[in-house]
Amino acid sequence: MGDSVRLFSIRSNDYAQFRPSYPDSLFDWLAEQCRQTRYALDVAAGTGQATLPLLARFDRVVACDASSDQLTGSSGWRSVQRFAAQAERLPLRDGLADLLVVAQALHWFATPTFFAEAKRVLAPDGLFCAWCYSLLQIDPMLDAVITRLHGETLKGYWPRGRASVDAGYSDIQAPFETIEPPQFAIETHWNLPQLLGYLRTWSAVRQWQQTNGRDPVAQLEPELARLWGDPAGQRRIRWPLHFLTGYPGR
Repeated sequence: MGDSVRLFSIRSNDYAQFRPSYPDSLFDWLAEQCRQTRYALDVAAGTGQATLPLLARFDRVVACDASSDQLTGSSGWRSVQRFAAQAERLPLRDGLADLLVVAQALHWFATPTFFAEAKRVLAPDGLFCAWCYSLLQIDPMLDAVITRLHGETLKGYWPRGRASVDAGYSDIQAPFETIEPPQFAIETHWNLPQLLGYLRTWSAVRQWQQTNGRDPVAQLEPELARLWGDPAGQRRIRWPLHFLTGYPGR
């Protein structure tokens, strides 16, 4: 069991290590929905997880985030223009963007002010697309354990806005007619240590640990290990994506 114990103890402060990538098919679809592909804007871009795939599909790609530190944390920004700005106050001219995306962040600023600003910077036929993902899916038995951690153990420890993510943004009312994209999902293959590392990046896990002085993920490790089998064995991990998208100017 010694090797397994060492594997189970893997932790990381680098969230990017456990952050899965969005599917290429999503960005192909986004480009296909735009009448022109001159200018794409990623709002609340973070470290560029949704920004960089746009480079191959749009002539010019611009990213903004409230934190300038986020915008300097990636080595792959290449020709992306970056600037620090609040989502509700974008220093861009009217009608500039053919596409505006918000990946896993709309719940922080889903206000009338932001939607009005998004409409202002989008071209008349520009596409607005925000998306989020909540709980991962593996198999029913493992999913039940993770759901219990998320919804029972960590209840009250999630930050403001998490409820919108868990609702798949169905609680956010857009001031424009929305469209329904195809079904997209993040998919990867992980072993058990990678799953545990990912769970430990959850903000609520860290908050619970600070408050209670224990690691809530460690308490579940024996049960997860029993259900998983060989900890080095890989399983498919899937996060369905949920969307709020449409053409605000139409």
